[in-house]
Amino acid sequence: MADLTTSWLGLELSSPFVVSASPLTRDPAAIALAVEAGAGAVVMYSLFEEQLVHEQLAAHRFLDARLDADAEARSFLPDVDVFALDATPYVQQLERLRARVDVPIVASLNGTTPGGWTTYARKLEAAGASALELNLYEVATSPLESGATVEDRQLAVVAAVVAEVDIPVTVKLSPFYASVPAFVRRLEHAGARGVTVFNRFYQPDVDLEHLDVDRRLVASTSAELPLRLHALAVLAPTTTISLGCTGGVHTGLDAAKAILCGAHVVAVASALLMHGPRHVGVLKDELAAWLVSKGYRSSAEARAVMDLRSAPDPHAWERLNYARMLDGWRERPIG
Repeated sequence: MADLTTSWLGLELSSPFVVSASPLTRDPAAIALAVEAGAGAVVMYSLFEEQLVHEQLAAHRFLDARLDADAEARSFLPDVDVFALDATPYVQQLERLRARVDVPIVASLNGTTPGGWTTYARKLEAAGASALELNLYEVATSPLESGATVEDRQLAVVAAVVAEVDIPVTVKLSPFYASVPAFVRRLEHAGARGVTVFNRFYQPDVDLEHLDVDRRLVASTSAELPLRLHALAVLAPTTTISLGCTGGVHTGLDAAKAILCGAHVVAVASALLMHGPRHVGVLKDELAAWLVSKGYRSSAEARAVMDLRSAPDPHAWERLNYARMLDGWRERPIG
């Protein structure tokens, strides 16, 4: 049996399979089943900056509108403390997960400004989070704001959080940077201990029947994996921080590809939502069997053997390969 233990963010995990941020992490019983099946860590669903601000403003508007409605208004309005206007529910869920499973629990923060995130980060650390994942999920819509400005703002968020906590901080990225390797290097200098590629970008569809935006979330497929593999293969020889892969891992063979390209961990969500939390065991067995079949004694031994520095043909990861792929397509029979 191949050894699947791995080191990620300085944390020692029993396997490279991490339960990714998803509705599953709201269910301690489901997480317990995933850990029992072999999950090495859990990343909680994200705490969104915009959601907290929206809830706080809505509550204040409600109270302000009624405060002076009549002379007795103050006597029948509820105490503001009964509203969950901060991270308290999230902290409580973190504590429930920690009490249920004995693997690292990573809290996830999704925000775009330094502001209150340092406060939330400290609260999550105090509640027992093993690490923090900063989800740099930002939809750039203003033509007046450059990519450099967006990156500088994101780096300020990372640096502010890193300065406030002692636990490791990792960053979940989108693929939409002019140079992912350069930005990862800046994140490393800002104190990040890891990066995960890539966030599944919000892609709403158009509902032609109701002339509205269709906000349904579509599950990932293995077809999304190559974008992640390319990024991992390019990053592995250029950074010393931990690398994670998320999006498109549906089989143990998908996980093997990510590890070969440099991933320390692979995060899974859609596969578990479709097949249940025990499906981690299937993925783990498939990965272990493949490693043994290729003569690898451990996943660590196989890590990064296909990155840009170590691959038999490094040019396969570079621009030249595009022309070769087109040539190969023309050589294939049609029909």
